[in-house]
Amino acid sequence: MAFNPDDTDGFIRYSSMAFEMLAIIGLFTFIGWKLDKWLENSIPVFVLILSLSGVCLGIYLGIKDFLKVKDKKK
Repeated sequence: MAFNPDDTDGFIRYSSMAFEMLAIIGLFTFIGWKLDKWLENSIPVFVLILSLSGVCLGIYLGIKDFLKVKDKKK
């Protein structure tokens, strides 16, 4: 079985998409946590709102990157 650079290219591309999504969700959740701590909220409203916003943004960017990859292969 020979080494094929095209196989690793796909792995790296999709791994970077996953890390990008993780970073966005983590950053938004951290900002929400800091806002809740600063405003002394008893219910973590900003954590909930910003973490869900981060998930939506991460999914949007992941799909956008995935579709861009498919267009390049055509």
